[in-house]
Amino acid sequence: MKWLTNFPKWCTMSLKISNNPQKSGLLLIDKPAGFSSHDIIAISRRVLQTKKIGHSGTLDPMATGLLILLVGREATRRQNIFLKMSKTYSARLKLGIETDSWDAYGNILRQTTVPSISQQQLDDAVLSLTGTVRQPIPFFSAKRIQGRHMYELARRGESLEQRYNEVEVEWKSVSLHSPDEIDFTVHCSCGTYVRSLGYLLAQKLDSTGHLTVLRREKIGPYHIENALNGSLLKNYPQNDLYARILPLEL
Repeated sequence: MKWLTNFPKWCTMSLKISNNPQKSGLLLIDKPAGFSSHDIIAISRRVLQTKKIGHSGTLDPMATGLLILLVGREATRRQNIFLKMSKTYSARLKLGIETDSWDAYGNILRQTTVPSISQQQLDDAVLSLTGTVRQPIPFFSAKRIQGRHMYELARRGESLEQRYNEVEVEWKSVSLHSPDEIDFTVHCSCGTYVRSLGYLLAQKLDSTGHLTVLRREKIGPYHIENALNGSLLKNYPQNDLYARILPLEL
């Protein structure tokens, strides 16, 4: 699939800390749980003393993992390219309990019994969710309807019609962590809601569920192992943070 590997040539960059601090480029952050993507940007703006910072795609507050900050005009101008890159996530699905957000931060809507599940049943279920998948968009998401975020409308109790989008999905691994918990790693195209994949997988297994763990490991060719721990960000020296910015090799 072309969307798995087709990256622009200029995206190939050194991952070493620079001896000459960059004023524009990419800053790889490992976002901790409890922080929104906007929180990380706000902290980075204060430390770097610049307003010109964008990101490579929102992570939910519950989620952890790779967030690419685009620092400076040259980087932010290319935000759309980074938004369209494929991504890799690891997650844990808790069966039997459905929440309104399809993750652990939501309110419980209903509970169901969890059937006995074999690895073969699990493999068959993910096979049916491989390739092009029509997924429901969570009501508690940043998707905009007439300029307003869906999560804003959902929190206000407004009636929302279920919306869908088509994404490309490749399951890298899936296994039973316990009788009612499933661990999986998935590689997917932009626009994928991993919470939705968990919800669909639970349905395929005649149950319901929500994610209790979600971690983004890769965005295009960029890996979480090269990212700065976001918990350290607000106390990081400005010059040292600028030294971690990866240059754009145009």
